[in-house]
Amino acid sequence: MVKVEDAIVARLESHGYHFEILVDPDAIERIRKGNIDIENDLAFPEVYKDVRKGEKASDESLKEAFKTTDIAQVAIEIVKKGQIQLTTEQRREMYDERRKQIVNLIAREGINPQTNTPHTPYRISQAMDEAKVKIDPFKPAEDQVQNVLKAIMPIIPIRLEKAKIAVKLMGDAYGKLYGELAKSGYIVKEEWGKDGSWMGILEVPAGIQGDIIENLSRRGGDKVQIKIIKQ
Repeated sequence: MVKVEDAIVARLESHGYHFEILVDPDAIERIRKGNIDIENDLAFPEVYKDVRKGEKASDESLKEAFKTTDIAQVAIEIVKKGQIQLTTEQRREMYDERRKQIVNLIAREGINPQTNTPHTPYRISQAMDEAKVKIDPFKPAEDQVQNVLKAIMPIIPIRLEKAKIAVKLMGDAYGKLYGELAKSGYIVKEEWGKDGSWMGILEVPAGIQGDIIENLSRRGGDKVQIKIIKQ
């Protein structure tokens, strides 16, 4: 359950009534999609007409405005249609975190098509500043990447791209590295060799291809063979 001091107020005026809930700011976007965990997303599983005074909304007002007294359904409607009140510090923290997520997503998959090398997070962040990109702290980072790319393309040459690498794991390298390798990207194809080695083709974000190869080589040593597959 979110702590009261960490929660924010979501409020809605409807049918002549005032409704408020104390909600986890990190859960706002998920709740807007209709997915709520009452026990963890709300500071209290209650709907108020005035949070500060601790005055709860009556069942009659809930039925009239929402056609239900179910806290989960009412809370979803308040978050979807109402206003979200953030403190200056909360808004700044949420903005900074969402911006960081967007920068990292672009850095993972973005490359400079002129050099086929990745852009650093710092350069991407600089381009966003120059383009005066606006970030929605409540909207998932993944949903904002394309708009950010359009804004920064006139400033830096960039495109999102996947890369494919062929990997061969021999001996105990399979047990040591397969789990990590699977988390690094999407295994397009895999098979076992007659010598007991594992061979696979891994699709990874182009921006971190070098990091993945370096990590696999460092940890697997001569029991790992890697080849970049040209697109």
